[in-house]
Amino acid sequence: MSGGAADRARAPRIALISATPTAIAPAVAGLAEEFPAAEPWNLLDDRLLADAPQDGPLPPTLVDRMGRLIGHALAGGADGVLLTCSLYGAVTETVETPVPLLPPDKAAFEQALALSSGGGRVLVLASFEAAMRDSVTRFTAAAVAAGSATEPIGVVAPAAFDAAREGDISALFDALRNACLPHIADADAVLLAQYSLAPAAAPLSTALGVPVVSGPRAAAAALRSTLTGGSL
Repeated sequence: MSGGAADRARAPRIALISATPTAIAPAVAGLAEEFPAAEPWNLLDDRLLADAPQDGPLPPTLVDRMGRLIGHALAGGADGVLLTCSLYGAVTETVETPVPLLPPDKAAFEQALALSSGGGRVLVLASFEAAMRDSVTRFTAAAVAAGSATEPIGVVAPAAFDAAREGDISALFDALRNACLPHIADADAVLLAQYSLAPAAAPLSTALGVPVVSGPRAAAAALRSTLTGGSL
């Protein structure tokens, strides 16, 4: 076996389970930036998002379907599993795995809470209403569990949905910035509620003058820490 093949064999394999194609590139980029030694393995069921209800909990059939995808990742030798769709994050609480299994934004919630100093305001930014409400609910629960009085402010940027789907980063940035501007006063940070919005995180932070937390980078850093015990 060549040295390159041996290196790949030793690389931690991270299964990225996505419900929409637009989440794949940001998730892979997050690993490249924060956990470059990892080997990304993309698993896509592009009906998981379309089949999910607009309101209310996921039906058991969809929970089971995600569970089967997680099982497939484990059977394929994944050293860690990351779900990239916020609507399916709660599934990680119902499945036991022998390797780290992360919801898309737990690590991002922790970063945003740290930036708010336990009592500020965080804009929770999404491209559609259901994703915003779901993320605000779970962020609020994370804040309560952490003993934080941080106030989440839900913001929706509808034009960002098509921009992300089309890979138009300029239009994505414009849509997110314009949605945030009326709410940015006194905000400590912006939390991106969907992986598909992550490509605009850096320019958005510069434009708004506050940190912008994205799930892909935060989750990749958490996986790196869990699997290696520190920085690479």
